[in-house]
Amino acid sequence: MPVLDRIAALAPEITAWRHDLHAHPELQYDVHRTAGFVADKLRTFGCDEVVTGIGRTGVVGVIRGRAHGSNRAIGLRADMDALPIHEARDLPYRSTVAGKMHACGHDGHTAMLLGAARYLTETRDFDGTAVMIFQPAEEGGGGGEAMVRDGLMERFGIEAVYGLHNIPGLALGHFAIRPGPIMASTDRFTITVEGRGGHAAQPHAAIDSVLVASHIVVALQSIVARAVDPLDSAVVSVCALEAGEAFNVLPQCVTLRGTMRALSKPVRTLLQGRITEIVTHVAAAFGAKGAIAFGSGYPVTENHTAETDFIADVAAGLVGEERVDRAVAPMMAAEDFSYMLAHRPGAYIFLGNGDSAGLHHPDYDFCDAAAPYGASLWARIIETGLPLR
Repeated sequence: MPVLDRIAALAPEITAWRHDLHAHPELQYDVHRTAGFVADKLRTFGCDEVVTGIGRTGVVGVIRGRAHGSNRAIGLRADMDALPIHEARDLPYRSTVAGKMHACGHDGHTAMLLGAARYLTETRDFDGTAVMIFQPAEEGGGGGEAMVRDGLMERFGIEAVYGLHNIPGLALGHFAIRPGPIMASTDRFTITVEGRGGHAAQPHAAIDSVLVASHIVVALQSIVARAVDPLDSAVVSVCALEAGEAFNVLPQCVTLRGTMRALSKPVRTLLQGRITEIVTHVAAAFGAKGAIAFGSGYPVTENHTAETDFIADVAAGLVGEERVDRAVAPMMAAEDFSYMLAHRPGAYIFLGNGDSAGLHHPDYDFCDAAAPYGASLWARIIETGLPLR
């Protein structure tokens, strides 16, 4: 197995930690049990410092190398929160909390970083400081931004930061990465269409808000097809429509909700502008009123070139160059590790989860066989990036 021998020996413990976390999922910032579990483990391992409450419920473990010639520090980040999804599989360690589950593998991410922390506290074969970052609220809560605002980078002197996410469909023992944009920005929008309600048998006396909203939905699909450069990537999806309650009444108002995604700031700005124009003018063409409100989400996750090359080289040293895709296609999902990359150079890499159900699916489960690869990568990043002199 192309992983560190000591981490391979720790695999049963890493798996046990992961199963415990999986059985007790918590959402967004309400990760008190999870954060307590992590902090207790870090103290038991012998971290030089364990700090809680950063970004509300984040945890940071500080591990200093056995050499003291360098004041450099590298940050490694794992997310801790689960999703509001009911678990479908009857696993021995299935969720004990109805309507909540680790459907994105954050239990595995946390367990892998704990495994690396255990290894690094035992060996300390590096010169500098390893900063183990356990983040809450990745799933829509912006926990990465909260930790940055709490002074994460400055307080621990972090000069570079790295993140990792498992990917179903990518083979076990494989990694994938790319320089530049690797995950999209995300923004949500709420559209309100106000027509004039009336009897369904007298549509001429009303302004049919459902008809207007339907034209808006169709017109929005022209943005990516006709306003965005074909060489760029973007998504505009309307995901909810709320209108009326009776079969014979034309409702006064319709509400639409959806999401937009982009891989660059100019395209993100373009999408907002075109959505606003379409909503306003299509509604006006029917004699209705259209209004839109945007809710800002995560910015584009952009890998820094030098750090991307570095982590890819480290991964290749573990599993072989043939198992590292250095030009993977970007994903249109979003990730709040983007906030950390906006404040420090670094990179975000994908780890193969094998042939599993997709992320955010009720049948998903993190593959325990992937954990030694991720934990070994974390350890090697520290040992390679902060070498003994």
